[in-house]
Amino acid sequence: MSPILIVLAAIVAIAGFVILIYNGLVMKRQRVNQAFADVDVQLKQRQNLIPNLVETVKGYAAHEKETLDAVIKARSAAQSANTPGEMSAAEGMLTASLGKLFALAEAYPDLKANTNFQQLQTELSTIEDKLAAARRFYNSAVQDYNTSREQFPGSIVAGMFNFEGRDFFDVGVEGREALSTVPEVKF
Repeated sequence: MSPILIVLAAIVAIAGFVILIYNGLVMKRQRVNQAFADVDVQLKQRQNLIPNLVETVKGYAAHEKETLDAVIKARSAAQSANTPGEMSAAEGMLTASLGKLFALAEAYPDLKANTNFQQLQTELSTIEDKLAAARRFYNSAVQDYNTSREQFPGSIVAGMFNFEGRDFFDVGVEGREALSTVPEVKF
């Protein structure tokens, strides 16, 4: 074989290999984007339930303004978050404030027995389950994508085409602390 054909064959093989790696990274990045969109949908559904829940609680426990304000503030922060890191930290705080709200319901038997409150609590629980599954799927997709872009030879192709790493959906230090704090219930 002529040396030109050998060089040409090597260039075609290398180009094909780079194309395969590039397309694999694009596919994994798209999977991360789709998984994040799924998480975002569940978060929006959850955030849309909160005003109804707060209004229901207000009818029975209006003097618990501090807890209600904390839930509203946490919801606002969650709605204004843009990146996965910001969203996960804000959602961790929202989860903690909702936990306090549900603990508050224990102190008000009429509220706890309210059909509307029970329905909202059930809907929220269902959304939480879907949200947990969506987070797991997102984090799995991020792990797969980040691993592919960091391993050799994917790291070379990722560097050449600016494939940025993605953050996991984690509640962060503040969120973990808030989630681990046991709400105080006073009678």
